[in-house]
This record gives sequence, C-alpha cells and structure tokens, in this order.
Amino acid sequence: MAHKISDECINCAACEDSCPVNAITEQGDKRVINAETCIDCGACVDTCPVNAISA
Repeated sequence: MAHKISDECINCAACEDSCPVNAITEQGDKRVINAETCIDCGACVDTCPVNAISA
C-alpha cells in the first residue's frame, strides 16, 4: 500500500529527493505520492521534517 502525504506537508521536497522510484511530485502547494509507482519502502517517511507522511 502506498504512503500518503497529509495536509501538514510544507512542500520542502525532502521526500521527493529521497524517493528511489520518483513516485513523489509537486501538486499545488504540497507533494503527492503516485500510488502506482510507490514501492512502499518508507524512505520518504524518515526524511519528512514535519512527519506528514504515513502508511
């Protein structure tokens, strides 16, 4: 199951830079995870400075 980014996202792009499959992109004023591309590795969770990403 793909991770999700909450509205707490501050659009810093730390998660996008950490994603090994480029599943995270900017959409509006926050980042979103493409569920079809996400491999559920959790790398983005560890890099988010505001803990906006969850499984």
